[in-house]
Amino acid sequence: MTHLQYLSFTSLLLLFVIITVSNWVIVFAVVFNFHLHKPMYRFICNLSLLDITFTSVTVPKMLIGLLLDHNYISYVGCFAQLYFFHFLGSSECFLLSIMGYDRYVAICHPLHYSQIIDKKTCIQLASGCWITGFLYSLVHTILTSTLSFCASKEVNHFLCDMPPLLKLSCSDTKNNVIVILGLGGLAAGASFLLTVISYCYIISTILQIHSTEGRRKAFSTCASHLMIVLLFYGTIIVMYLRPQSSYSMEHDKMLSVFYNVITPMLNPLIYSMRNKEVKRALRKLFTRRKH
Repeated sequence: MTHLQYLSFTSLLLLFVIITVSNWVIVFAVVFNFHLHKPMYRFICNLSLLDITFTSVTVPKMLIGLLLDHNYISYVGCFAQLYFFHFLGSSECFLLSIMGYDRYVAICHPLHYSQIIDKKTCIQLASGCWITGFLYSLVHTILTSTLSFCASKEVNHFLCDMPPLLKLSCSDTKNNVIVILGLGGLAAGASFLLTVISYCYIISTILQIHSTEGRRKAFSTCASHLMIVLLFYGTIIVMYLRPQSSYSMEHDKMLSVFYNVITPMLNPLIYSMRNKEVKRALRKLFTRRKH
């Protein structure tokens, strides 16, 4: 193992441990604390589960490749990774938009929040994100699996994703590109638009708060959430909805690092660790385990 490989392996392993531990801590805090059995925290729990499984699809394989200097993946394994990568990634995309809508209802319609987002609705919305992601990924994976790969079988990427597989194929990929731009644009565009509209209403409501300290805290939280949303959606848009003429594999690899590692690492910090109720629940959880 070269010095660069060792540094990459150590850094990636550390990030993977941070992502896994921090997200599992959030899941346990929500599950074992009755006070967190609310729609917002149920959505956060789903987000943590998605982040854990999403990074587990790609990062362990990357770590094995760096450690053993062996980057082989079978045909079946490649398409399994492609499927779960888009299934979990698109589910998170939809969930972020639902979480934005949830915050819109809580801040802009607080008196009707419990009627609009009750337990049944919360479960339906969360389940809908997983089911929609499942179907969305199934379409792309089936369509990509129909391609022929008659030339080089070396994927110029650290994961099996649609853009490098389309570059590798010797078939006509026009239909695949149309589906990526059409279906992907509709899913990502609609989710992003819903999120932006929700936060526009949220910011408008916050501006009406008379307390300067109250506005500052609310804006601080909204800015953090928007940072994650823009990073997540921005990466998706640049990776999958840009013209093929401007495609760059090296840029794609850099963006994938944000998509695979950085965002899942920031989510627990932004959505949970800065929340007083979550902090209180974590203190109780760790105190109970200590005793």
